[in-house]
Amino acid sequence: MISRSPSSRQWLLTLPSLAWLGVFFVIPAILIVVTAFRPADLHGGVGAGGTMENIEALRDPAWLPIVWRTVALSAATTFICLALALPMAFHMARVGPRLRQILLLLVVIPFLSNFLIRIFAWKSLLHPEGPLTKLLISLHLVLEDALLLNNVGAVLLVMIYTQLPFAILPLYAAAEKFDFSLLDAARDLGAGPWRSFSKVFVPGVRRGLISAAVMVFVCSLGQYVIPQMVGGASDEMIGSKIAQRVFADRNLPQASALAAALMLAVLVPMFVVAAWQRFGRKEAAS
Repeated sequence: MISRSPSSRQWLLTLPSLAWLGVFFVIPAILIVVTAFRPADLHGGVGAGGTMENIEALRDPAWLPIVWRTVALSAATTFICLALALPMAFHMARVGPRLRQILLLLVVIPFLSNFLIRIFAWKSLLHPEGPLTKLLISLHLVLEDALLLNNVGAVLLVMIYTQLPFAILPLYAAAEKFDFSLLDAARDLGAGPWRSFSKVFVPGVRRGLISAAVMVFVCSLGQYVIPQMVGGASDEMIGSKIAQRVFADRNLPQASALAAALMLAVLVPMFVVAAWQRFGRKEAAS
């Protein structure tokens, strides 16, 4: 009987996941990069030969406002989601098991409905005749002619709503392993609630914080459905332009160039964070 080493058994267990990633991520990513260097034909397909026009077109200054808007909205979404998720994860890790299960269920419930249905629901709420708009007007919190839809505020609000669970779950997983007796020790030494939270708890869940930040930021960068459905004409993001190049302009090489640039913008921060975490673990071990 042939005995396998632990490393070979680990590779066998990992092989299905690697095959899945290779077929549905690596190969499509390579095809996107290759298509970015091909010309477009008149029929909406990919022409023969190679060209650098699609890459050079990305240097057009007209892209700067769209890139800035995409990064700014993604960064704002990440910051607000982390600010909301940190106290939520803190309390979820401290409550009893029964209440904790209820809170986890409430966090996961949005995933049980279709993403588009949730966006349509927000579009109905923010409509000038929607219930949320009427409620805010009746409470004199907004003017009667206020427009809650088709603006950058609506885009940011819905992005926060859709990405918040992706921030809560990694932070809760980290907070669940945190030793809360350290907070009691900090208070015994004279630290107040906020100081013990910011100086003890937040560094203690640093890995969960980094994972949540990367997950929310990466998912936000590629959004195009939310700006298209609740945003205005001046609220387009890079994902919106990629969809426009594919469906309206039928320019697949130009869409591939934009997608390759976005993919590079996503992968570089992830590699930087992974290298930083690895360097931190080496320092801690030494």
